Amino acid sequence: MSVAAPETKPTIIYPESDGQPMADNTLQFRWIVVVQGNLAALFADRPDVFVAGDLLWYPVEGRPDIRRAPDVMVAIGRPKGDRGAYLQWEEGGQPPQVVFEILSPSNTFSEMARKLEFYERYGVSEYYVIDPQHGDVAGWVRQGERLHVIDDMNGWSSPLLGVRFTVTDEGVTLFYPDGRPFLTFEEVVRARAEAEERAQREAERAQREAERAQREAERAQREAERAQREAEHAQREAERAQREAERAQQEALARAAAEEQAQREAAARAAAEEQARREAERAARLAERLRALGIDPDDVSTGQS
Repeated sequence: MSVAAPETKPTIIYPESDGQPMADNTLQFRWIVVVQGNLAALFADRPDVFVAGDLLWYPVEGRPDIRRAPDVMVAIGRPKGDRGAYLQWEEGGQPPQVVFEILSPSNTFSEMARKLEFYERYGVSEYYVIDPQHGDVAGWVRQGERLHVIDDMNGWSSPLLGVRFTVTDEGVTLFYPDGRPFLTFEEVVRARAEAEERAQREAERAQREAERAQREAERAQREAERAQREAEHAQREAERAQREAERAQQEALARAAAEEQAQREAAARAAAEEQARREAERAARLAERLRALGIDPDDVSTGQS
């Protein structure tokens, strides 16, 4: 009795390339790189946001024929990492929520309509088509089961990304939630170089300011020391002036005492002279009386002696 061999389920291949170029020209390529690079930078700190460019997305297991390769896609809630393709059933069933397509001259209306139908059917929440050649952008946002066109993209902010769009005569510009514009790699490098140059100038300016502050501090220290010396000198001068004043006062007292002594001596001399004058007058009167009596005062004087 023969036993039937178990039927082997054929392996399904999900190609990682559709054989199509990433871009048809440098303008389209630059926009793809700019959008993908800036979105990756925007969510660099979010380990649960996967951003990819020109990656094949297979939404249905077992159907490798159902696929799209969005120019840029964002899958929120999926881990970062390299992938050969986005196999939705291996991503927890999570479709990319936001998709960008960058138009090239070869894109046809029917092709873009099929892409819109695909993204609507398989769960994309926001879909944006940027036309860099004509400076325009169109967008759709999911409401229920349908993607509805956004009436005015100028000033529109993506509900999921926080990215803002502007449309002016100069073209389309995308902005980070904090207001910074999306930049090319060259612009990023130039901005970084300019920032480093500004930082260097600021560092040099800060160094000059620090040196100036140091010089000012040293000058202030010298001024303080000079003021201290002047204060000490003024104190010495005040003490010297005090000593001079005390000496002058002592000298004035000494002079006053000397003048008082001289006055007493002069008074004593005057009293002595007055006494001598009175004695002389008394002697003269006595001599007159003697002569009146016929007596020679000189003989009396000689005899007495």
